[in-house]
Amino acid sequence: MSSSTIDCSPYRSELLALASALPGVPRADLDAFFEGGIRLAQQLPQPLRDGLAEFNANGNVDGYLLLRGLPVEPDDELPPTPSEGAAAEDRPLLNMEAMLNIVGGALGLLTAYDQGYGNRRSITVLHELFPTPEPHPLSGSTSKTQLQYHTDLSHHVRQPNYILLSASRGDHEGKAATLVCSIRKALPLLAPEVRDYLFDLVFECQFDTEHPDAYAYVKALYGDKDDPYLTYNRSLMNAKTEQDVTALDALLAALEEVVEPVVLTRGDLLIIDNFRIAHGRAPFTARWDGKDRWLHRAYVRTDRNGQLVGGDRAGEIVPFLTRR
Repeated sequence: MSSSTIDCSPYRSELLALASALPGVPRADLDAFFEGGIRLAQQLPQPLRDGLAEFNANGNVDGYLLLRGLPVEPDDELPPTPSEGAAAEDRPLLNMEAMLNIVGGALGLLTAYDQGYGNRRSITVLHELFPTPEPHPLSGSTSKTQLQYHTDLSHHVRQPNYILLSASRGDHEGKAATLVCSIRKALPLLAPEVRDYLFDLVFECQFDTEHPDAYAYVKALYGDKDDPYLTYNRSLMNAKTEQDVTALDALLAALEEVVEPVVLTRGDLLIIDNFRIAHGRAPFTARWDGKDRWLHRAYVRTDRNGQLVGGDRAGEIVPFLTRR
């Protein structure tokens, strides 16, 4: 299994050259942008390409791959960190958007998701995460409170294989750690009877609290019993019995025991294995000075776990398909 960190600083000039080959205004022609990312991924420096291929094939014990030292603009050349709204259609390409696109193209297909309950902001491939004054408590725009452990889009049949987060800016104080809990680390801490119970139990998952009929049915552990996949979102998984509660509490305790904080700074790109981790984010203080934490996010599907169905392409919107 691959190491969890790759130093990309020796390849900055090569990576900048690749970024410059992408469309200069990505949102003016997103199809060309994503197609360019897939093409340019084949030109990544060989050590980086090999590291991505190894992680894509086998993952690792930590459940993430961190690329450090990617090329990012000098801070005074970046636009101010947004505090609301989507990126302007005419905004010029940022280096960390380019890295997100090319690295995503090396792994699979960057994908948008229709989540089925009116979350229009999600129906885009290129998301941005920054603190907002009045965020939804379960969104990545929170800052004052910890974002609780969860698996992204676990209610969706074509759940993304990877979550990519690239950082144009980190937070001022270096406190906004992404909290990564790997089931490969946590599994040995679970008693055999708890493992068996979680493999057998199907949870009713209310994935949108504002729509009482928005349910999916998920298992906390599934797949290979010796190397399982994980689904976890305690606030949405309906534990109906005391034994259900006890099993989920044991799983959370194991995950918390192995949690690893990853603080993203300028030029970092984090690849999260969304089938083998639960993740959250530590609280931090926003200053609203135009220099707050600013991440770019994308979801990637691969040909594993039934996520591709044939004829798929980068940039497409996957229709809403809830797990049953």
